[in-house]
Amino acid sequence: MDKKKKLLIISALIAFSSQIYIDFYISNFKFSFAGVVIPILLFLFDEINPILVGILSGISLYLFRILFFILGGGMLGQAIIPYLPESIFYFAYGVLFFISQKFICPISINQMFFISLVSDFSCNFLEVFIRIGSNVFTKDLEIIKALAIAAFIRAGAAWLILTFIKYYNMLLVKGEHEERYKRLLWLTSRLKTEVYWMEKNMDNIERVMSNAYELFLNITNDENEASWGNRALEISKDVHEIKKEYGLVVRGMEEILVNRLDDNGMFFHELMMILKESMGTEIKYRKKNIEIKFDLGDDFYTEKHYYLMSIFRNIVVNSIDSIDKKGKITFIHETKEGNHKFTIEDNGCGISGEDLSHIFTAGFSTKIDYVTGQVNRGLGLSLVKNIVEFHLKGDIHVHSIEGNGTTFIVSIPKKELEGGIS
Repeated sequence: MDKKKKLLIISALIAFSSQIYIDFYISNFKFSFAGVVIPILLFLFDEINPILVGILSGISLYLFRILFFILGGGMLGQAIIPYLPESIFYFAYGVLFFISQKFICPISINQMFFISLVSDFSCNFLEVFIRIGSNVFTKDLEIIKALAIAAFIRAGAAWLILTFIKYYNMLLVKGEHEERYKRLLWLTSRLKTEVYWMEKNMDNIERVMSNAYELFLNITNDENEASWGNRALEISKDVHEIKKEYGLVVRGMEEILVNRLDDNGMFFHELMMILKESMGTEIKYRKKNIEIKFDLGDDFYTEKHYYLMSIFRNIVVNSIDSIDKKGKITFIHETKEGNHKFTIEDNGCGISGEDLSHIFTAGFSTKIDYVTGQVNRGLGLSLVKNIVEFHLKGDIHVHSIEGNGTTFIVSIPKKELEGGIS
């Protein structure tokens, strides 16, 4: 689902939830369930701009209020002004949440409670101030107490719901991990069986090598000529037996891997969560200050996740290498003309024009450790190109300006990636 659809759905949900409310004694002022819903949705869909959510929610709510007022027998002219301050509540809420996102990223559930508490109270206070003016300070302090209590209750309800969602998801993940662990035990036991046969054949190979070398010495020294034919035949038979057993091993391992791949498809967004976490750990290990931003399009299910992880990990690691201490990496996914398009940008050191034409060549590398003298093998981007073009029938392009950063663009047909779940 794209961002526009998400934005419309979120705004509609907030507007609908605003129809569940408790009237306050100030005229047209209401404590609605939307005060619980809006922080939850802004937390869960943090890729959506909170200001846009606030604006669309405020407009939707305003239209709903007028509609229901007219359906209840009221006149349009009587509703236009009274319901405007309530819309301003949502405008202001979106702005405050947007500011909070700028200072706190990512926002935890506990931090969300305090942001929701402050935003709720501040925006309700603004609405009351618009309705009754400075009397809110001098006439009735009970109003402020009521706003504080309502903000605490709604923020607490949002916190409880988000906490429930978090632990429910953890239980689902735990169950999935247990199931995968069982499959891993089965896989390991199968692999150990195949490894046993490989170890057994190592002894056979050493015996064949010894016999072949002994035959070589006999031929070289012109000794035991009568036994040459039989010795060569024995060696040929032994090699044939080894070949058969290794054929069984190869077929067994292929069966294991095919079953493993067929059983372990996953959704693209889940894969991106793993990539984000692993690359975050890599950045901390390197002691760099690098922000990785993900802008993901529609989710999809794929059995080619091993290929995708190899592609993205290699490119992102290259981006991390290109940034000295502080920088930014942006991962953008979108669907265009039957293809999945993945764009990975960084503001690192860039690649020189001379090196750019060689970066996909196996063995080529610009990464040299001048302390140890070790040179990177230069297989990462060569592997990426091979996977993209030959295994996934896609294409990969790179644009770079030395000193300004690099952009990798990977395009893969949807039919090559999607599917595998009923």
